[in-house]
Amino acid sequence: MEFFISTALFIGESLGKGRGVFAAQPIEAGQVVECSPVLVMDAAARVLLDQTLLHDYIFEWLPEGRQECCVALGYLSLYNHSYASNCEYLMNYERQMMSIHAVRPIAKGEELTINYNGDWNDPSPLWFKAVEDD
Repeated sequence: MEFFISTALFIGESLGKGRGVFAAQPIEAGQVVECSPVLVMDAAARVLLDQTLLHDYIFEWLPEGRQECCVALGYLSLYNHSYASNCEYLMNYERQMMSIHAVRPIAKGEELTINYNGDWNDPSPLWFKAVEDD
C-alpha cells in the first residue's frame, strides 16, 4: 500500500484533547483511511525524544524484539485515544509504514480514534490519565 490520506478526513478540535482527526463523510467498517510512512529511531534517540514534546506523539516500534520508536507522518500522530475506538492502526515494519483502518462504521463529523494500547479493544490502563477515564 502506498502513502495516502483519505479525502474523508479533516483535522479539527477535539473536546478536552486538543487536535483530532474527524470524518468529513461517512466511513465504512474495514475502510483504510490512511497509510503513512514513519521515521524509525533507536533506543538512544528515544531517551532524547522522551525529554521533548514529541514524547506525546511517538509510537513504540518493536520489530523482532528490538526496542525502537517512530514518529508517524501524515495525520497518524493526531488520532486521539479511546478505549471504545472506531479505528485500529497496523504497522508494516518492512516498509516502515503505518495504516489506519475503521473497525466499525463512522458517521460524518465523528472523531476517528485509536486505542493507544495497540489493540483497538484493549482496556489496559495507559501511561497517562485518558480524558474518558474521568
